[in-house]
Amino acid sequence: MSLNSIQKIEELSMNAWPSYKIELYDKWLIRFSHQYTFRTNCVEQVGESKLPIETKVAYCEDVYRNYGTPCNFKISPIVQPEFDSFLEKNGYEIRHETEVMTMTLDSYTPLATKNVLIEDPAFNSGLPEIVQYDDDITVSVNDTITDRWITELFTLNHTTNPIHLKIVPNMFKAIPKETIVAAITDGRRMVASGLGILDRDDLGIYAIYIDPDHRRKHYARCICNTLISLGIKKGARYSYLQVVKGNEPAISLYESLGYKYNYSYWFRSKEQI
Repeated sequence: MSLNSIQKIEELSMNAWPSYKIELYDKWLIRFSHQYTFRTNCVEQVGESKLPIETKVAYCEDVYRNYGTPCNFKISPIVQPEFDSFLEKNGYEIRHETEVMTMTLDSYTPLATKNVLIEDPAFNSGLPEIVQYDDDITVSVNDTITDRWITELFTLNHTTNPIHLKIVPNMFKAIPKETIVAAITDGRRMVASGLGILDRDDLGIYAIYIDPDHRRKHYARCICNTLISLGIKKGARYSYLQVVKGNEPAISLYESLGYKYNYSYWFRSKEQI
C-alpha cells in the first residue's frame, strides 16, 4: 500500500475516534482522553514539522506530565523511521502493536440472510431495523449511537473507570461521520456489538465485542457482515479495520471475510517523572 493510502486510513481512523481533548502543535496532534485507549491518548503526526524534534518531544512530555499520564507517540509507516529510533534511544518502549487490515468491497460476497426488516424507509436513515441469519441470529441495526448501546458496550469491554464512564459517551457522540450501529441481544442485554463508520468511500469497522459466554456462535461474523453489506448499500467501496497484533481468532475471522493485512502501527511510551 502506498504512503498516500496509509495516510488516508490514518485520517479516517482519527475522524472515527475523536479524543476528549486535542491540541494542535506544529503539525502534531496531542490527544488526551484520560488513558481510554492508546489511540486517543497519544501524539499523532499530521504534517511536516518545522521545530526541532527535541523541542517538540520535550513539549509533549510536559503536556502529558501535567495530565499525570505517560507520554505516548503513535508510530506508523507515515512517520520517519529516524523518529522511532530517536524515541527508543530516549527511553520510549513499544506498547500495543496493532495490525491494519483492508478490503476492496467490489467482490465482497455477503452471507445469506433469512429476513431483512425495513418498516419505514424514511426512518433509521434507510437502514433495516433487524437482519436475521440462520441459527436464530438476529442483528439489530441503528443509525445512532444510543446511550443504551454505549452502556452495554461498557459491560462487554469491561469499562469501569468512573472518568471513562463519564467522558467516553461524549467521545462516541462526537464522531462526525455517518454510523451503522449493530447489536445482538439475548433478550435481556447486548451480547455482541459492532460499529461501522462511513467516511468518503470507506467503511471502518469498530467495536467488535462478543460476550465470552456467547462466543463460537458466529455472532462476530454476522455483525461484520451486516455492517459491510449495509456499508456497501451506503456507497462504501473499501473497508478497513484494526486488530491487536497476535489476536489470531479475530485475524482469522477477518481474513475469512476477505480482509488482508496492510500495515502495522505501534505506540512508543514513557512514564513521566
